[in-house]
Amino acid sequence: MTSVITNSDSWCDDFASLVLTVHCIPICERRRNGAILNFAARGGASFNGWMMRSYSAVMADHEIGAIRALLLARPRPDELSQRRKRLDDLGALYKLPTDVRIESVEANGVRAEWSSTPHADPTCVILFLHGGGYVSGSLASHRLLATEIGRVCGARTLALDYRLAPEYPFPAAVRDVLAGYRFLLSCGIEPRHIAVAGDSAGGGLTVALMVSARDAGLPQPACGWCISPWVDLECLGESMNSKSEVDPLIQKAYLKELAAAYLNGADPRSALAAPMHANLKGLAPLLIHVGSAETLLDDAIRLAKVAGTADVAVTLEIWPDMIHAWPLFYQQLMAGRHAIARAGTFIRSRMS
Repeated sequence: MTSVITNSDSWCDDFASLVLTVHCIPICERRRNGAILNFAARGGASFNGWMMRSYSAVMADHEIGAIRALLLARPRPDELSQRRKRLDDLGALYKLPTDVRIESVEANGVRAEWSSTPHADPTCVILFLHGGGYVSGSLASHRLLATEIGRVCGARTLALDYRLAPEYPFPAAVRDVLAGYRFLLSCGIEPRHIAVAGDSAGGGLTVALMVSARDAGLPQPACGWCISPWVDLECLGESMNSKSEVDPLIQKAYLKELAAAYLNGADPRSALAAPMHANLKGLAPLLIHVGSAETLLDDAIRLAKVAGTADVAVTLEIWPDMIHAWPLFYQQLMAGRHAIARAGTFIRSRMS
């Protein structure tokens, strides 16, 4: 059973727009969270309720417009090596803050990278899983986002360079991220001080890792943050069509191509490849962020429904006008900074 609960945390007063937020609170948590408010579902949503909050100033449309122009000027190439380079080049557009310390490491055989800022608590770790459709993305492409999450959370970040398809199809990536999680536990990091975060395919891997850890008898991390998660490899969500004209990055045909490369003949409904088909019972709390202008909108909504139905504490936030994985552009996008700040509040509260 799920309900909507009002939060007492303050929202940023200088960002203005409407964020749709759904909180699914397991019955066992209700007694710890104050009064419950039940709302009737609106707009055909398949949840028990929607809660809407507004900010106090108007969002600068020119910021997201500038990001769209940036992407339009750098179209996706056809050749895989060039696609990988394009994503790395997008990550290189922004400068790494000078106070970030980077250290390469092998995490149970998986290439990885520690990052920290001066005030990071060494006992708290964000395990970061980059996006890229399971075929691209790297430590370089997502370094700035990974390090900024750590900064906002006051934690170190361990980013994993998991193996990519088609060279290493499913389940290689899932095995690598589980190995990374085991590495943190072997380093003496308490599970309650580990949060898992990832965007796009990395958002799907975040949930797959939590399912794998549960099935392996490992303790759950404190929580997970899924940014624009890709969790349906059949691409059956209605938003695949309804949002196709406004999404500058992700289209159904492209996702089907990526899914074929990643699955390499495996069942597209395999629980660890497409975790919206997994049994999510017993997973740690989830924060799911998705933009209203992306084809993966329904992936996020359906993941929240599956998680809430399984009695997972889940918060879904739908950010107006935002495109796929918009926090990647936080250095020039206020909504990206606010999303990271929201995630920081969520993660710190779960680690405390």
